[in-house]
Amino acid sequence: MENQTIDMDVLQLEGLKLGPRFTIPAFFLLFIIYIFILVSNIGLVVLIFTKRSLHEPMYLLLCNMSINDVFGSTSIIPRMLGDILIPSNDRYIHYNDCVVQAFCAHAHGGTSHTVLVVMAFDRYVAICNPLRYTTIMTNRMVVKLSVGAWGVAFLMVGILLRLSTRLSRCRRVVLNPYCDNPSLFKLSCENVVINHIYGLIIAMGTMAVSLCSVILTYMRIAMVCLTTRAMSNKAFQTCATHLAVYIILLLSGGIIILLHRFPGLSDHRKIGSILFHIVPPSMNAVIYGLQIKAVREKILNVFSKKK
Repeated sequence: MENQTIDMDVLQLEGLKLGPRFTIPAFFLLFIIYIFILVSNIGLVVLIFTKRSLHEPMYLLLCNMSINDVFGSTSIIPRMLGDILIPSNDRYIHYNDCVVQAFCAHAHGGTSHTVLVVMAFDRYVAICNPLRYTTIMTNRMVVKLSVGAWGVAFLMVGILLRLSTRLSRCRRVVLNPYCDNPSLFKLSCENVVINHIYGLIIAMGTMAVSLCSVILTYMRIAMVCLTTRAMSNKAFQTCATHLAVYIILLLSGGIIILLHRFPGLSDHRKIGSILFHIVPPSMNAVIYGLQIKAVREKILNVFSKKK
């Protein structure tokens, strides 16, 4: 009985089904992407913190996005790199480690939405109420908004995983390249209707709230731009990057939620779940770094000084 309990705590990751000739190329491709995510996002954070002229609420809030991208990709990709080089039958993970990885994966997705909502609010105040911007978006307010964005996401994910960890387990195979909440509650033979309902409410609720917030915010910004043409160029420049990042996140997350409802598309779901932790983190820093004028100028100055 004791040996059986120990065995049930060691799970097997199904992972990606790669042929021998695709293993090494997939490993190096994923490794290069991960290094790029680390360098681009950490570099952007360091640049913002070291350049006093960039110590503005918009850029400080941007640091939350970059830190979250590094956090999310690091919780998934390093483990996946090791699993690629291991035969599928030998890919094991302890249950506690699986829970931690699932928490980090879902926290990354939730925080991405909450941070983008906060950034939309910042753009709304800057464009629609510029005279009061400095009095509203103080350093204390930025800290409160940042802590709130992370705290709300962590709280929702904590409840989500608590509903899964309370279940007994009768299976050991995780049908995913990494651990997430659906993979955890699918290990149980108990009734998981509550897990499905709460998980769907959290996923769709988070996306709906963030989508409504962003739509209402930009509708208000559009109204201001129509009445004040002088604000149009500035609003477009600062809001286009935010919208591009948000659309990428929305599509990446929506694809995973949709594919989870079709068991026959398990291979497509695996690829979609991996792309969620690769595409947004690798694109966010590039989009903001190249499109925001102040950040772009600072990056060009750094490279010109090196030359």
